[in-house]
Amino acid sequence: MRIVVAPDKFKGCLSAPEAAEAMCRGVKAALPSAEINSIPMADGGEGTVEAMVFATRGAYHPAAVTGPLGEIVCAQIGLLGDGKTAVLEMAAASGLVLVPADRKDPRITTTRGTGDLIKAALDLGVSEIILGIGGSATNDGGAGMAQALGARLTDSSGRDLPPGGAALKDLAAIDVSAIDSRLKNCVIRVACDVDNPLCGPKGASAIYGPQKGATPEIVAELDAALANFHTVIQRDLNRSVADIPGAGAAGGLGAGLVAFANGTLEPGVGLILNAVNLPARMEGALLCLTAEGAIDASTAFGKTAVGVARVARKLDVPCIALGGMIGDGAEAVLHEGIDAYFSIAPGPGSLEDAINLAAPRLERATESVIRAFLAGTRSVRR
Repeated sequence: MRIVVAPDKFKGCLSAPEAAEAMCRGVKAALPSAEINSIPMADGGEGTVEAMVFATRGAYHPAAVTGPLGEIVCAQIGLLGDGKTAVLEMAAASGLVLVPADRKDPRITTTRGTGDLIKAALDLGVSEIILGIGGSATNDGGAGMAQALGARLTDSSGRDLPPGGAALKDLAAIDVSAIDSRLKNCVIRVACDVDNPLCGPKGASAIYGPQKGATPEIVAELDAALANFHTVIQRDLNRSVADIPGAGAAGGLGAGLVAFANGTLEPGVGLILNAVNLPARMEGALLCLTAEGAIDASTAFGKTAVGVARVARKLDVPCIALGGMIGDGAEAVLHEGIDAYFSIAPGPGSLEDAINLAAPRLERATESVIRAFLAGTRSVRR
């Protein structure tokens, strides 16, 4: 019996590979003869590099890059098992987790480190880069990333712009003649699960600026700066990127990746599913098990568990989901390919226990699901 195990992370307690290992133990406890295909999953956010390296038997390459406040931080590049594809998380270089709470200021934070990370991946000779852009601390439209890759962004006096989103109000010219030529031969696919435009009431500054430390006055300043940024991009690069769905992701990094690196913005879950070759690896399986920290109404809007389940449904493979908690509206997932869902919690308990006992609880819940599934298949055979 072949069983696919394809969980996402349980945020704050289990990485996707750790969740997959716990579920595999549960499967083996109930069915020692099972052939298990373990495929940790991700959606392009935190944990994407780890999940994809594990799923493809790839390798890690450390890179020293510029942090959001200009300091040097260590990030990881994942080189997938094909040896030709790198997977990156912009949050590892330019993420909000790298900024102390009392220093949040999207006027000065930079995506330069994300550009450093792309250069380091190019140094590995890859022909494709998958870049997750969740969790940013920035609002510079990818200007710092572009500068790290060799673009010049200058003011009316010909001086290079300083870091940060606020500086874009002074942008007068863009010169990409010295941008890294290797970008022409590398496909950059951006895992992006929002559709915000670059500017305006639903743009990068208005929607995501406040969580990065922007007051209403700063939001207005940054929005005007991004509007000027786009005006110069249109004139000097002959590209219109402001209204591309996802242009406003990661403080406008979505727009910058399209404008400067010819990136394509794609739904994160679908991109990862294809990158780890989930459809082919699920073909002919008797059962698919997926899991994530919470299953609720939002799960049905394309989170990882539903992305896995939709693949299973196309292949006529039953799919069961396990969650650290079951929230309001969880029943919506039953219309998206998940055949049944269960909580791993044995009953009421503390948050501390939920975190500390997540692995053994996930293992036991998986064992119970497999035993119930086997009982059902025996009944059908009769």
